[in-house]
Amino acid sequence: MRRQVALAVGLLIAAAACGSGSGNENAVDSTAAPATGAPTTGAPVIAIPVTDPPVAEAETTAPSATEPGSTDAPATPVAPALAIGPASVEALIALSTPINLSHAGGDQAAPHSTMFAFREGVLAGADALEMDVQLTGDGVLIVQHDDTVDKSTNATGPVADLTLEEIQALDNAYWFSPACWPCQDRPVEEYIYRGIRTGDVEPPEGYSPNDFRVITFREAAEAFPNLVLDVEIKGSFPDAVPVAEQLAAEIAELGLTDRTIVVSFDDDLIDTFHKLAPDVAVSPGLTRLTEWFLNGTEIEPYFKVFQVPPFQGDIQVVDAETVQRVHDEGREVWVWPDDASTQENAEFYERLIDYGVDGIITGRPAAMVEALSG
Repeated sequence: MRRQVALAVGLLIAAAACGSGSGNENAVDSTAAPATGAPTTGAPVIAIPVTDPPVAEAETTAPSATEPGSTDAPATPVAPALAIGPASVEALIALSTPINLSHAGGDQAAPHSTMFAFREGVLAGADALEMDVQLTGDGVLIVQHDDTVDKSTNATGPVADLTLEEIQALDNAYWFSPACWPCQDRPVEEYIYRGIRTGDVEPPEGYSPNDFRVITFREAAEAFPNLVLDVEIKGSFPDAVPVAEQLAAEIAELGLTDRTIVVSFDDDLIDTFHKLAPDVAVSPGLTRLTEWFLNGTEIEPYFKVFQVPPFQGDIQVVDAETVQRVHDEGREVWVWPDDASTQENAEFYERLIDYGVDGIITGRPAAMVEALSG
């Protein structure tokens, strides 16, 4: 009984503290390989810019579309070779090896939710892309984890108070360090991509300043036309219903029904989305999963994938027994590591693979490739 109570409390804490993917706020990985950007110096700028900074032209002759309201040049499109992969959720699930889903592009290896991170994640071997979505103040669906811009950009303030133009002017790589993310107390030289977005530092070869900004959901979907998108709706019911409505509308408009799977911690919110888009794959939220783990309560058959953390506190959520239990119901297990300091590495990924999990939402996609080859 104590284990059941602890697990229930632990899952509730997970919902409050984390999104899908790595949730450790102060993880340090001294073994992380340095990325290839130029370090910059200078004190943090904690103010919201009111105009767009200088932006270099995208390095391509075939730019992707931008969202209405954005005055920026489009982000650098991804070469066709980078967009090859399982083009539907059904095909992804049918893979014979565990799925490598890059968390926000691989947030322990590149700046969270940037086009740069998603592209680098695919280059590193990701089979699919995990991302979070919410709305700007002017109603545009963007790829963004937190409800403020404080953690990753050179500004502070709620996302809901910013227009798309304002939020895309920000440096979304400002606080990324390969040794610790998110951390805002590292030596300034560790923030190796700082200033690329604002035109103060040259971008890595093949990229533009736009690849280090906040991107829209539409931009992500169009840049990777043959990859599955694992999308978490941020927020809770009923406040986040407009996010669910906009996501359902864009999935339909962009023809993404077969290649999108949607998840939320809030079961009421995921139920709202399912009513809007009944043909889009969905994963169950916290209430359903807790009842299933503790009481064996049945979950509707249209939930084909359970997305869960490996541990919560001292309680092991994912082990061989639990994975088999999910498989016995004809479902898949995708695991989102929630402690970057101990779980985002090949050794831990191998441990999950040995349990029989079907996918890992990876902060380090290259480490997952290593684990699969081990």
